[in-house]
Amino acid sequence: MSAAAVEHPCDGEPETLLETADRLMERNPGYRVEIIGGVITVTPLADIRHSRVLTKLMRPFLAAGLHDGETEIHQAISVWLPSGPSDYVIPDLAIVDADIDDHMIDDGGADPACFRLVLEVTSSNYNNDLRNKVAAYAGAGIPVYVIVDRKHQRVHVLTEPDGTEYGSHRVHAPGEQVTLPDSIGAKVTLDVEALIEAGARRRVRQ
Repeated sequence: MSAAAVEHPCDGEPETLLETADRLMERNPGYRVEIIGGVITVTPLADIRHSRVLTKLMRPFLAAGLHDGETEIHQAISVWLPSGPSDYVIPDLAIVDADIDDHMIDDGGADPACFRLVLEVTSSNYNNDLRNKVAAYAGAGIPVYVIVDRKHQRVHVLTEPDGTEYGSHRVHAPGEQVTLPDSIGAKVTLDVEALIEAGARRRVRQ
């Protein structure tokens, strides 16, 4: 992750943060550009191991029926934050209310009120997921935040947001099974070891 300096054109009115973010996305196709607390961050393209973890995660959510009926499963959709007029984040995966189309705000972002769970799989920007986004998602009142921390080989489950932080933060190690809160819409249990293994570098066969 790199914090992008806010550059303004020499002529005319200064760019807004959203205009700068749009320009950075145009110059860096596929990169994730977010604004948290008025600061723009640019995250490089995810690697294959990151993608493997997301694929592994999709299976129990789909098997639980969370993409049917009252909820949907989405990857990389924007959620607007109440912390600032330009603030938004793009979680790796989210469980949302099925009527999310009715809660879209300008520029394609959604109201955080329709998010039941957000999930991040860490990459080189793991401090952002473990710190800045904790405060951001808690401030938005998102009930469940899950972090698959590949660097430290842990899965974090944060619940009970109070507007500034999460009241409950449980850390799970390989060998544990994690049952997520029923508030997401179905019973889902995650195998920590399987997720960590999916995100590990595989040996090249000789």
